[in-house]
Amino acid sequence: MDTPKKNRVYIATSLDGYIADKNGGIEWLESVPNPENDDMGYEAFMAETDAIVMGRNTFDTVCSFDIPWPYKVPVFVISNTLEAIPKLYQTNVQLLRGTVKDALKQLHEKDMYSLYIDGGKLIQSFLREDLIDELIITTIPILLGDGIPLFSSLDKSLQFECLSSKRFTNSLSQNHYKRLKN
Repeated sequence: MDTPKKNRVYIATSLDGYIADKNGGIEWLESVPNPENDDMGYEAFMAETDAIVMGRNTFDTVCSFDIPWPYKVPVFVISNTLEAIPKLYQTNVQLLRGTVKDALKQLHEKDMYSLYIDGGKLIQSFLREDLIDELIITTIPILLGDGIPLFSSLDKSLQFECLSSKRFTNSLSQNHYKRLKN
């Protein structure tokens, strides 16, 4: 029996579709108070995740946080420009080279099938190859006007269905989409 393979995205965007401001900043993600510290489904999402696959820019951003390593599952960075994972993170992170399809093959050989795809350019690459199965997008009610977009151009349209919509902290909306394939 084949193990189901699922590439999922869990991300927040501004109302105008940016995942970072024009300087790459993400401070605006905390612009809406969350006094109850609602995780908005993140822990449940992570409980179904075998590994995180992120791009280099996202990895660099995570490394810049002044916190202990935040992930409990294996993390893989896809990069053809990063020479090596910094020593501090080598016990938590592995470097993958090649295309997204090459990376998926390597991860599936390690019995990692439910993957959290993170990072704007990487998500766009997976979408261009039609390799995203689910999108969970939380919209922060702020217009950034410019920045790093979640989506980019595609060679063909990709149809999704909305599985659920939720509202958090009376301000945030979260939509869960599943890719419809013929």
